[in-house]
Amino acid sequence: MYVLENGLESNRVGISVSKKVGNSVVRHHLTRLIRESYRLREEMFNSGLDIVVIARVSAKEAGFHEIESALMHLAGLHKILNKI
Repeated sequence: MYVLENGLESNRVGISVSKKVGNSVVRHHLTRLIRESYRLREEMFNSGLDIVVIARVSAKEAGFHEIESALMHLAGLHKILNKI
């Protein structure tokens, strides 16, 4: 995950899945999982960020909850979660 401030009031999310991960069906499925994980937890993220998530080959076999957990873990490492 890469994070950069964008100067806007909303976040922009980019998702990169390499061809090494699998065919187009697998890559698109993984992209949808990441996007949905972000969408459901969007209110927990700080505003005004560009977030780029790069999926690795190991994510190919992961389910929704594992993807969501990994996304939140990375957000915590980057300190982009709102203080609750």
